[in-house]
Amino acid sequence: MAEPTPAAPSNGPVDLTGQVALVTGATSGLGRRFANTLAAAGASVVAAGRRQERLDEVQAEVTAAGGVCVGVPLDVTDATQLVAAVDAAEAAFGTVTILVNNAGIPDAQRAHKMSVELVDAVLDTNLRGPYLLACEVARRLIAAEQPGRIVNISSIGGFYYQGNGAALYSISKAAINRMTEVLAVEWARNFINVNAIAPGSFDSEMMAGMVERMGDFTSYFPRKRMGDPSQLDSTLLYLVSPASEFVTGTVIKVDDGQGGR
Repeated sequence: MAEPTPAAPSNGPVDLTGQVALVTGATSGLGRRFANTLAAAGASVVAAGRRQERLDEVQAEVTAAGGVCVGVPLDVTDATQLVAAVDAAEAAFGTVTILVNNAGIPDAQRAHKMSVELVDAVLDTNLRGPYLLACEVARRLIAAEQPGRIVNISSIGGFYYQGNGAALYSISKAAINRMTEVLAVEWARNFINVNAIAPGSFDSEMMAGMVERMGDFTSYFPRKRMGDPSQLDSTLLYLVSPASEFVTGTVIKVDDGQGGR
């Protein structure tokens, strides 16, 4: 496979025309924002998630804004569905060149109180699913001799844990960080860049559930605020654009200082 031509540095708008982006967990929160952001930059977007009515909403939302999008039902804990989702993406737009592994669930319980079923659900959703999907997308890119970009959504919790009842979530996100690093090495020769974003607390459906359980905890943050999903746009677009062609195996923290150092 020929080495990609280095891109000229650019501070202008990112143009993803011709790229096919698959976003998991795209029916709400950060994933929904990611789908809209990639479509606005010109990518053909496959929004994947478990709730069909929400997928229809995302597809309509992107289309109304002038973007291109199809919704594909996907439970990332089902290996068969992962393959089917990539098949559906290829049937709609061609080879997936951008994967955003965003789907995830919290555990919201003390480690010693978690059922085996919940342990399995968290690990299957947050780690096994993203790993299998990354491998499926990479396998097809390698066969097609095309470069690609994989962005895994980690969490500042993968670096920092305060004992507040999300131990397994933190463990799963630390594993995502390491998965990002090793798959970057594995596929560097194939020009598939693998990076991750580790957000702090951002307004989302998952975070709303935490606030409902725990109350407003933003007073403990250095800037006493949560992030808006739009504040992740630039990081995402950088990692899928030619500007980051030499960046792989990197986990970028976007946490407003919430995770300490």
